[in-house]
Parts: sequence; C-alpha cells; structure tokens
Amino acid sequence: MRILVIDDDRETAEYLAKGLREHAYACDLAHDGAEGLARAVNEPYDLLIVDRMLPGLDGLTIVEMLRRNGRTLPVLILSALGKVDDRVRGLQAGGDDYLVKPFAFSELLARVEALLRRTGGGGPPETTLRVGDLEMDLLGRAVTRAGRSIELQPREFQLLEFLMRHSGQVVTRTMLLEKVWDYHFDPQTNVIDVHVSRLRQKIDRDFKEPLLHTIRGAGYSLRAPESPS
Repeated sequence: MRILVIDDDRETAEYLAKGLREHAYACDLAHDGAEGLARAVNEPYDLLIVDRMLPGLDGLTIVEMLRRNGRTLPVLILSALGKVDDRVRGLQAGGDDYLVKPFAFSELLARVEALLRRTGGGGPPETTLRVGDLEMDLLGRAVTRAGRSIELQPREFQLLEFLMRHSGQVVTRTMLLEKVWDYHFDPQTNVIDVHVSRLRQKIDRDFKEPLLHTIRGAGYSLRAPESPS
C-alpha cells in the first residue's frame, strides 16, 4: 500500500514516514502544496495524509481539486485547527477524516487502517519482498539471500527496498534521489554510486548469480536471474 504525506514540516513528515514504513507501508513525502498535488494526480497512491496549512496550495484546496478531477482515494487531513467548524470545513472539502494536532501516532495509524478498510484496501500491507532468492522482512527489518543473513545500514535498507519494489524495472538516478534521499535536485555527489556499490557487495559478492545490474546511461535494475531455457 502506498501513502503520500504532504506536510511542509519536514520533521513531522519524516516522523510519520518512519512510523508508516515500520508498519510495512510504502510512504513518499511532499513538502508543499503544488508538489503534493502533482504527485497525487500523477502517481498511484492508496491514501493521502495532508496537512491543512501548506505553502502555495493549502491542504483543503488540494483535496477540493482532487475531488473535482474525480480522484476518490481516501484523504486524512491533519491540522492544528480543531474547532468544530474547522473539522466540518475539512470534511466538506472532500476529506475522509480529520485529525487534530498534536496526535499520537497510534491514533493516526488506526485511522489510516480504518480508511483503507473502508475503501477496500484494508488487507494487511505487504510485509515481505522477494526477488529471486533475496528476501526482505519489512517488519523485522531483516534481509536474507538463500537463507543467509545480510546486514544493511538504514540507507542501504531503504535503497534495497525501493529497488525490490521496482524489480525488473530500470530505476534512474533521479528516482533514487527523490525517493530514497528526498532530494529534488542533483547535488552532484557520488552518494548513489557509493551506496549502490556497497549494496552490490553485500547482496551479490558471495553468490553465483548477480541481482543488481547497472544499466549504462540509464540507471540500475534489480532482477531475478533468468531461468535456464
């Protein structure tokens, strides 16, 4: 299940993303209204968490525009504005639920699960990813290949999770910068090359068939070895 958090408070957004990922949800972040609306329109999310007060387009405007364009995915609105009129306005704009700040993460998680159940997406989120003999336990934060444990640093785990979720596809440098490092510009460093190299050493070095491939001029691809014909 994919969730988009739209919140200009980066600390809050990262806190929510970390908690949701720990419960096996795939989570992306946007930090202003225009970016959040563009992602919500162009990418296949199962649920949005939208802060009401945002630079540029505010949260309610985002929800209204999505609804006018026929987007029916559930939306949980977050706001420090907690009066009855504020909550009513949020629901009238098209929000499915309204949570007042400050809140406990456990309550937010319960509301997310309830919204997904209501819209038919309430089955348990995927907790295990597999590519060939490589397996990732999202809840236990553990990786094995052919039953052998592989120790990863947090950023390496995020990188591998993204690659596994897009197995068989070419993943570009820009995609990795945005989805794993949350950069929306190229910082002109070799950070991706370094992390991919370290990851390749850990998941491929001691095994006959490589899984992580460099696609020259395009990016990277994680894919299971082809079965012999």
